[in-house]
Amino acid sequence: MKWAGLPLMAAGLFAASFAQNVQHLILTQGVIYALGGCIIYYPTLLYIDEWFVQRKGLAFGIMWAGTGAGGLIIPFVLNILLQRWGFRTTLRIWATALVILSSPLIYFLRPRIPVSRNPTSQRYVGLGFLKSPSFWLLQFGLVIESLGYFIPSLYLPTFASSLGLSRSVGTLLVALLNAAGVVATVLMGMLCDRFHVTTVIVLCSVGSTISVFLFWGLSTALPLLIVFAIVYGFFAGGFVSTNAGVMKMVKGEDPTVDMGLLIGIISAARGVGAVASGPLSEALLKGETWKGKVGLGYGSGYGGLIVFTGVTAGFGGVGFLGKRLGWM
Repeated sequence: MKWAGLPLMAAGLFAASFAQNVQHLILTQGVIYALGGCIIYYPTLLYIDEWFVQRKGLAFGIMWAGTGAGGLIIPFVLNILLQRWGFRTTLRIWATALVILSSPLIYFLRPRIPVSRNPTSQRYVGLGFLKSPSFWLLQFGLVIESLGYFIPSLYLPTFASSLGLSRSVGTLLVALLNAAGVVATVLMGMLCDRFHVTTVIVLCSVGSTISVFLFWGLSTALPLLIVFAIVYGFFAGGFVSTNAGVMKMVKGEDPTVDMGLLIGIISAARGVGAVASGPLSEALLKGETWKGKVGLGYGSGYGGLIVFTGVTAGFGGVGFLGKRLGWM
């Protein structure tokens, strides 16, 4: 099954290079490529959960650090390719590189316990976590946090341009944001192994919220934007590692839990927030909230986005409140 994902991803990118309109891109790069990625990605999560117990958070943190590392390097590579070859050739180059670089790695993706081809009995699957208020409270916080999570990485380049900074500066800011996330995912994963997951969640939530309101909101020049990219990238980037802490908490309460379903629900919560974030952020940007009425970053036309991102980051820590109130 895992081998089917890579050809789908490559086919999606290659087909996208022939796209003539947005609908073609949605079908190829948006659906086919994403489907292939899911086929590879989710077995990887399940296998890591099988292989690691005591240091599960660290293991997941290292894996998610790869996402940040890619976000640090790939934008510069794509920018060079796009400028030299255009988007069609770039997509074909990327599809080829994906196959060449990923094929040897997929061979090593395997479960700790081989799947039986002739199962003689049905394994009991625990679904008790679906009735747990604490689990759903954490999921609620994840959805809200996800609504604003991607906004800085999407809009920092255009925000920088609105301040008169060059396009390359915008790319640099996104790279710094991702670089900070590389360190944070590993560190927060380690903390999830040592402390209750809600403690790590509130740390990430408070750090993200302060960075948005204090650094992004007050930005009028590059130095403060750099500080924001690093601080927000660290705390918001580390939030993803708390998913490992949630998995560990649920499995500790019920060892028979269906990890596939659990991972699917956690990922869906992140996905719902990410999808809804697009139209919400676009509406806020078009509204040009407080533009010309207040100073600093809040009056740049991005004020609504800044406040929305800060508020959603703050609500992401609702799980800690539930812990303090004795709900978990």
